[in-house]
Amino acid sequence: MTPPARDAPPAAAPDRGATVRGLWWYFVRLGTAGFGGPVALVGYMQRDLVEARGWVSEAEYKEGLAFSQLAPGPLAAQLAMYIGWLRGGARGATIAGLGFVLPSFLMVLALSAAYVRVGAMTWMREAFYGVGAAVIAIIARSAYKLARVTLGRDALLWGIFLANAVATALTESEIVWLILGGGVLAVAARGASRRVRGASALVLALPPWIVTGLGGAAGGEQLARVLWFFAKAGALVFGSGLAIVPFMYRGAVEEYRWLTDQQFLDAVAVSMITPGPVVITVAFVGFLAAGPLGGALAALGVFAPVHLSVVLFAPSFRRVSQQVTVRAFVAGVTAAATGAIAGVALVLGQRAIVDVPTAVIALGALAALLTVRRLPEPAIIGIAGVIGVLLHR
Repeated sequence: MTPPARDAPPAAAPDRGATVRGLWWYFVRLGTAGFGGPVALVGYMQRDLVEARGWVSEAEYKEGLAFSQLAPGPLAAQLAMYIGWLRGGARGATIAGLGFVLPSFLMVLALSAAYVRVGAMTWMREAFYGVGAAVIAIIARSAYKLARVTLGRDALLWGIFLANAVATALTESEIVWLILGGGVLAVAARGASRRVRGASALVLALPPWIVTGLGGAAGGEQLARVLWFFAKAGALVFGSGLAIVPFMYRGAVEEYRWLTDQQFLDAVAVSMITPGPVVITVAFVGFLAAGPLGGALAALGVFAPVHLSVVLFAPSFRRVSQQVTVRAFVAGVTAAATGAIAGVALVLGQRAIVDVPTAVIALGALAALLTVRRLPEPAIIGIAGVIGVLLHR
């Protein structure tokens, strides 16, 4: 996925003197004020680190972007860690990742605590009446942008996209093996080679508030389930952070029943109104399931596989990045994951768009997103929330 071009003049060469400390403060600022989702975030990195500061060369940036598409985990966080690895090895990847994720993680924890404490208040429920409809429009627009950028005019990739969209909409769940199958199908169609390389006692000693979500205090088994579920999500989800939405919906709503449909929409909305990686919504889900510790474990589970993939596989990535098999598999998986995002937008839309006002809000939000350039998603969420409150008053 190639981000949009920027106006700043490109640097002649990367600044090899760029420090890990400098990257830390850059990613802290990006995680604090970087809105717009994964496509926007990787574009900011190109503008700031390649063109404006020259800390990374254009070739290194493109290699990092290709690696981020290939490796599991959210695209923007993966790229941030890869850039950190380029300049500081494993330490640099760790510091860059923490700087990027920590600000939005702390914001989501604060919002989660407020939601658990006052979530039943009338005004908040009225606001989310409108917010849920706007979130559907944002997810739909994101699926459209991803499809346009990653699929191009490739009929095979569009077929994989449509198959996963229909399957997700009909089964109301994301099918991991169908997504991976998209990668295998793309490899086969390209004629490439097929070779593919005491927890409970501890919980009892914790203060109750740290493990208390919407359903009360969580036990050791619940906390372990939260950590394992989100670790699987981090290891199996490719591409945009929104690609985790279908996977998370199936587990958090349908399988474990940690959240209702409306609470899940609220969780996605929280990720839209906070800066940084969209995938930080997992912290909100973990908090509602098992309190602050659950939120921390959910974030750890998602981002640990991302960090490990950079540290373990980035050194050898350049040797295989140009292979036809690798590129075909990445293209197929990306197309399948994008289709799953479109499918889950249809599933959630049936829950959020329940009457004429919510339909109007969703269509209005989608029209604004598609026609108004640089319209921030938090503004859409805020306006939809105000409309929801006014409609009920």
